[in-house]
Amino acid sequence: MEHLPECNSRYKDVEYWDERYKKEQSFEWFGDYSKFEHLLEQHVRKEDKILVLGCGNSSVSFDMFSCGYGSITNIDYSAVCIETMAARHADCPGMEWLQMDARNLAFPEGAFDVVLEKGTLDAMMVEEKDPWKVSPHTASLVHQVLKEISRVLKPGGRFVSITFAQPHFRKRLYAREQFGWSVRHWSYGGGFQYFLYVLTKGEVLSSEDRALERKVLEGERPPTLVTFQDSDSEDYLNNITL
Repeated sequence: MEHLPECNSRYKDVEYWDERYKKEQSFEWFGDYSKFEHLLEQHVRKEDKILVLGCGNSSVSFDMFSCGYGSITNIDYSAVCIETMAARHADCPGMEWLQMDARNLAFPEGAFDVVLEKGTLDAMMVEEKDPWKVSPHTASLVHQVLKEISRVLKPGGRFVSITFAQPHFRKRLYAREQFGWSVRHWSYGGGFQYFLYVLTKGEVLSSEDRALERKVLEGERPPTLVTFQDSDSEDYLNNITL
């Protein structure tokens, strides 16, 4: 892969992304919009006000716009990315492009019906070696992002997270009563399964997820490891451990 970094930690560096976006036109983590459109349209309305975190140079926002989603705010912490994408889609009214850190969203409470991320949280977790026990630093980082997402969601709003992380790993981070949302998930894909999580603000965690939260907060570790699925053709999956 032409733009593969020399080490996983570079995925956290804005300088890496700035340089990459100067050369790369577009790249899709976990498949393009057509692969999960059938799931997304069940949870996102055309009239919803949508925030896309870590938009990158993905075509997902434009594909959604083309399908009739009329209010899409895209953020990324790479100024190069935002400048490029804003120019590319200057003729798309209703689409906005802002440079912003997902840990500190410059929006008021309850500003959005939907917050969508596709691979952004995965990129924040690339240095993790043990999927059962995320390091305190990374857990704190992800927790801050999730707090911000919860804050800017309206009551009844949905956080949609698209990832290759299986539920027994990712729900350990998402299932928190303080966020005030429920956690559900679906899968898509062929030989390699990806996952689409929908976290609905104002709904309570299931009894299973509340029990999981207690176990995680008490530091309980599962007794056995699971076998990872074989990676597919996306080189990104070969360069990430969670």
